[in-house]
Amino acid sequence: MNLGITNKVAMVAGASRGLGFAVARALAQEGAKVSLSSRNPEAALAASNVISGDTGADVLAVAADVRSADALESWHHETVDRFGGVDLLYINSGGPPPGPVLKFDDAAWQGAFELLLLSAVRMIRLAVPSMAARGGGSIVLGTSSAVREPIGNLALSTVMRTSVSALSKILSNELAPSKIRVNQLIPGRIDTDRVKEIDQDNAKRAGISVLEQQKRIFATIPMGRYGDPDEFAAAAVFLLSDAAAYITGASLQVDGGMLHSI
Repeated sequence: MNLGITNKVAMVAGASRGLGFAVARALAQEGAKVSLSSRNPEAALAASNVISGDTGADVLAVAADVRSADALESWHHETVDRFGGVDLLYINSGGPPPGPVLKFDDAAWQGAFELLLLSAVRMIRLAVPSMAARGGGSIVLGTSSAVREPIGNLALSTVMRTSVSALSKILSNELAPSKIRVNQLIPGRIDTDRVKEIDQDNAKRAGISVLEQQKRIFATIPMGRYGDPDEFAAAAVFLLSDAAAYITGASLQVDGGMLHSI
């Protein structure tokens, strides 16, 4: 299948590790020009070196904290200056700290809002004019299984990512006349550092080993395992690509059957 990604310009946020890195690498493998960001400049450069070395793709690394409007604007400017515009955008960031609703003060809620929701609005606001001028584009927002089934002890993430899910659906309608597609990609338990941290925290609270905690989670997943980041990235690349040209406003689960909702 020809995905139609060759020479398209893709911006991938939070791409120094985990799902963001996997998506950036998969896009590069399909021939895209990739602009990746991470708040850690050394990590961003290291990720770009690995991806360009593995794929031969043209990769730009930019240090950008997604909570900063100025940093996002600089990332967008450097991308356009290097590649001439933007065709594809994958929105991603780290997660806020775990905990129940009443654990967090106003500053924590504001921080989660800026990290997950406001950052997405800002990235899209920057990228859309270039996409529209180039005849269209594709945006994928990575969220969480919490948008379908709230996850215990992840109050900040659940509330804010559910708002991102709503944002995705609203934008799919608003941007369709400009030939810009917007979709949501929902990871289940994918084997990343973030999931390892959650397992460690839950194991500690339950007074069990991390291995036992993982076994408990495996038992809730019909496929009996965590997903691989490359499996998630393949779904992201499909949604971003021309192969998904008639798909917008959709929510795709990559969860091994874990979610029970219809």
